[in-house]
Amino acid sequence: MAHVVVLGAGLGGTILASELREKLGRQHSISVVTKGSSFRFVPSNPWVAVGWRQQADVEVDLTGIFAQTGIALHPQGARRLHPAERRIELGDGASLTYDYLVIATGPELAFDEVEGLGPEGHTASVCQVDHAVAAKDGFEALVANPGPVIVGAVQGASCFGPAYEFAFILDKALRDARVRDRVPMTFVTSEPYIGHLGLDGVGDTRGLLESALRQRHIKWIANARVDRVEADRMHVSEIAEDGSVARTHEVPQAFSMMLPAFRGVAAVRGIEGLTNPRGFVLIDKYQRNPAFPEIFAVGVCVAIPPIGKTPVPVGVPKTGFMIESMVTATVRNIDRLIAGQRPDAQATWNAVCLADFGDSGIAFVAQPQIPPRNVSWSASGKWVHAAKIGFEKYFLHKVRTGKSEPIYEKLALQALGIDKLKEVKFDQPVT
Repeated sequence: MAHVVVLGAGLGGTILASELREKLGRQHSISVVTKGSSFRFVPSNPWVAVGWRQQADVEVDLTGIFAQTGIALHPQGARRLHPAERRIELGDGASLTYDYLVIATGPELAFDEVEGLGPEGHTASVCQVDHAVAAKDGFEALVANPGPVIVGAVQGASCFGPAYEFAFILDKALRDARVRDRVPMTFVTSEPYIGHLGLDGVGDTRGLLESALRQRHIKWIANARVDRVEADRMHVSEIAEDGSVARTHEVPQAFSMMLPAFRGVAAVRGIEGLTNPRGFVLIDKYQRNPAFPEIFAVGVCVAIPPIGKTPVPVGVPKTGFMIESMVTATVRNIDRLIAGQRPDAQATWNAVCLADFGDSGIAFVAQPQIPPRNVSWSASGKWVHAAKIGFEKYFLHKVRTGKSEPIYEKLALQALGIDKLKEVKFDQPVT
């Protein structure tokens, strides 16, 4: 009997545990190590920050769900991984050994890399639900006492979609509150151009997002390095192509939300052969670590090199469909290893993204996510907002029922004409 441990219970870890249980059956043990017992649907955090959702609406207690499916939950979290011993040191000092480990921790938020950044400094965040709850207090204060707003992502960030989403959702919420006319807004981003998204654009994301910003009277600064943040202003250097400072800005703020750079979590960061210098997990084409082949990784914790050089450092995002493809490949490969076979499944790393604007939005499809691509498409419309709500309801229902992939997901994907985007690739048989 094999023991498979999943480290992390976010978008990747939770569905991976369910898919493992379905694939492996009850003859093998599955454990999940995470901080606390709740799954949180992170894509809804921008809605929480303006009061369109409550924290309870986007959280699911995993205790009973995992108990029903025979998955052991360890809510004390991980203090340190000891891969040579196949052992995880838990937060309370206890240890958990494994035959196979899947790291799905997500990132650590590197607010400390910019002076004054983050909820403990002078900017809000929507990276975690508790951050979004705190941001709601800032939003309510802004409505009561309007002033300038900054939204964006700092140098080294790799997740730009939520920054655009929050800028447009905040614009809509302020219009609903009838105070938008007293709130100048600036979008500050490390991207070399609006709509780059860490992907060198997808379809016409540049044109669509620039147009959306102009229509909503949101100014922007690209190639931006945030030097420091004070209570009433943000100090920003605009970087030229040669790396020099083209100009500096002191942007006033009464409220701001800036996404930070990510790094690997402390439990795995700095382990030779396992992670890169930023603490992200090194993997091969089978989602498997080359130095410790019993360890796999999925999601934001995976090391992916940036797409080309940019004046300001920009990371590559890991979107939901990309993560689900990683999950499906990883589950198959672990199942094959347990059966004495070699791994053969590779994630396709395609991207399907719905960026909500509060009353409309932009969707894009990149196949594969990293260029050059076979498909590069983007479109906008009110249907994107409706689709994002539908996806939220679907995913939370999926987690609450402990199902890995209900039939209606396949039907929905087929209806959108993108049913093949989640498929994994398999090695060709040797003849």
